[in-house]
Amino acid sequence: MGCFECCIKCLGGVPYASLVATILCFSGVALFCGCGHVALAGTVAILEQHFSTNTSDHALLSEVIQLMQYVIYGIASFFFLYGIILLAEGFYTTSAVKELHGEFKTTACGRCISGMFVFLTYVLGVAWLGVFGFSAVPVFMFYNIWSTCEVIKSPQTNGTAGVEQICVDVRQYGIIPWNAFPGKICGSALENICNTNEFYMSYHLFIVACAGAGATVIALLIYMMATTYNYAVLKFKSREDCCTKF
Repeated sequence: MGCFECCIKCLGGVPYASLVATILCFSGVALFCGCGHVALAGTVAILEQHFSTNTSDHALLSEVIQLMQYVIYGIASFFFLYGIILLAEGFYTTSAVKELHGEFKTTACGRCISGMFVFLTYVLGVAWLGVFGFSAVPVFMFYNIWSTCEVIKSPQTNGTAGVEQICVDVRQYGIIPWNAFPGKICGSALENICNTNEFYMSYHLFIVACAGAGATVIALLIYMMATTYNYAVLKFKSREDCCTKF
């Protein structure tokens, strides 16, 4: 067998779906965790400087955001390991195992592990749908503030009095209590907030984090198809000593 035929055989045993899903999962989780961590810190800075000058008013929010940042560390570590495990499982259930290491026969334990990966991947997929929806909330909030600033900058705004009547009250989003001071920012002060680096960076980082969560959802959907296909073939063709190529 020549080198070309050997390379073709090796490439034929690569689980391309799992490989694509792993790359997409790593990229999505990295974007979500990295950008989300920095964006949360920027959000706290904006609230402390402009919307809630009293520390006690946003103390609970600061603790929650700090806890979420620690959770982000755990999510990144977990999905790094889980992606590698699923990729290894994909290689394990390809014909490359049989060709490189001799005859390969599935066992009840192996099929049970594959079934466990199917179940866990489905659970994670549903959970990340919730994470994706939750990550869209700060994007919506920042978009509302940004659009209000664009209204203030608009030439159709009638004079200073009209500008000062355009306000944003972040208390209505429930992130700070109603007794927080000032809680509401209007007019030119609001426009200045939109021009700060903290607002600009946080807004765009939340958008990227939301996109990263969406990419992770897509990766988990691919994992669902790959693990389900692998488990089905191992389950129904185990007596024939067959392996999958997905």
